[in-house]
Amino acid sequence: MAAGLETSTRIVLIIEYDGTNYHGSQAQINAPTIQGEIEKALKKLTGERTRIKIASRTDAGVHAKGQVVSFDVNARLPMKSFIDGLNHYLPQDIAVKEVFKVEPSFDVRRRAVSREYRYYILNSPTRSPIKQRFSWRVAGKLDTGAMNRACQALIGRHDFASFVSSAETARQKRTVRDVFKAGITQDGDMVIFSITANSFLPHQVRNTIGSLIKVGQGKMTVGEFDSMIQAAKPGLAAPTAPSDGLFLVQVNYPGPFNGDAL
Repeated sequence: MAAGLETSTRIVLIIEYDGTNYHGSQAQINAPTIQGEIEKALKKLTGERTRIKIASRTDAGVHAKGQVVSFDVNARLPMKSFIDGLNHYLPQDIAVKEVFKVEPSFDVRRRAVSREYRYYILNSPTRSPIKQRFSWRVAGKLDTGAMNRACQALIGRHDFASFVSSAETARQKRTVRDVFKAGITQDGDMVIFSITANSFLPHQVRNTIGSLIKVGQGKMTVGEFDSMIQAAKPGLAAPTAPSDGLFLVQVNYPGPFNGDAL
């Protein structure tokens, strides 16, 4: 190799964040974002201006337990520095949990086979100052059995146009998605919706929750929920649930990351 010619290393990070104070994961002008904070921390750590790639975009106020990001860096730093160093510079509501060195061709978006999201509903007649930061409070009793039956209609390959607005549908080339798992569980006063799909349309999960709440309240039948999916008509699913209760739990890949890992 010619003298002075540097080769970059591709790094993958697993990130956890509380999205309350951010305008989503993607960089924006004059607005705090997860991408913006990570790139600022990388500049302080490495001295390089670095653009990161994010595996699954999250909206304003949405949280993540297992977001995956990648970037290329020339600086030769120990792997541990990308955890300790970045966590030193990052705000308290963003943290690096794991770091991997991967092959140069690894693409965190295209290589991913599925994304897992979870939505938390506080089903309680009274507010909870602790739980409400990360959930949507619904006061009336919910029929979780009916909600779970409705979830089964989501599984499989469907055109999910009904779960996005007309404006968003116009921006999407395709509104067909593959849902691998969907269901409702309950832990005390917390009702939890989990869904795994190859990818998601903008606001798809939050619009799904809005309609599932209607099923749980008896305002929509399971059959009507199924018919709404089949209609594939933009804007049918409503209301859009607040972002507070939504978490990106995990991004899944065909196998373990290649290369060194910490």
